[in-house]
Amino acid sequence: MAPNADPDKDFPWWLVILVIAGLWLLYKMLADPFYAGALTILSKGLVVTLSVAVVAYLGACAIGLGLAVMGMSRHVVLRQAARLYIEVMRGVPIIVLLLYVAFALVPGVVAGVNALAGDDILRTRDVPLLWRAVFALMLAYSAFLAEIFRAGLQAVDKGQIEAAQALGLSGWQRFRHVRFPQAFRLILPPLGNDFVAMVKDSSLVAVLGISDVAQLAKVTAAGNFRYFETYNVAAFLYLAMTIGLSLILRRFEARMRSRGQDAD
Repeated sequence: MAPNADPDKDFPWWLVILVIAGLWLLYKMLADPFYAGALTILSKGLVVTLSVAVVAYLGACAIGLGLAVMGMSRHVVLRQAARLYIEVMRGVPIIVLLLYVAFALVPGVVAGVNALAGDDILRTRDVPLLWRAVFALMLAYSAFLAEIFRAGLQAVDKGQIEAAQALGLSGWQRFRHVRFPQAFRLILPPLGNDFVAMVKDSSLVAVLGISDVAQLAKVTAAGNFRYFETYNVAAFLYLAMTIGLSLILRRFEARMRSRGQDAD
């Protein structure tokens, strides 16, 4: 690569190739009765897939930010509690955590609630599998996002924090108006990458029988034995989602970067 080359200014030939290939594949799928049928069935799982990813990611961001703040606290107990949580969650495979939350943690919590109430006021089946899956993904990703938030918050120049303190801003005001806005611009790319990864990892909820794209593909292929065609459609849908989201996030990152440069 040339010393002064800027990959961001390259013409996106890769995108042109993908768009042409995608449109050609979509045309072939719609022209083929079987592919068209599989596309119609699997498309019904897009709402579930995206809903699981969005809700779980927003929850993970909230928990992750709280963990990052705890990890930077002056109190050693809070720092150690945050580190314990992060290390445990990062060390457990997501699919194992998914199964643990769905079939061990939730039944345990339900039993505890009933024991405290002295009556069976809640049943395990009252907690939908969909929400168990969302909660598990939320716990898993919060640990990774906590490290991203921590790195971003620590990267903000301490001089600006001290200047804000000299102006009389409270701790919350310094965080809200000075530290977090600057950290957010720094951590936006990895946050976007993790969101795309969340969309892909949401396919793991299929192990609980939730009707997302992956589960519908599994059921459809098991019924017609056309595994090649069915999973081609599933791969096409996931690629359309992840590449589309990546382009949107890249555009948003560029806009935030330009705003930051204008502010400077």
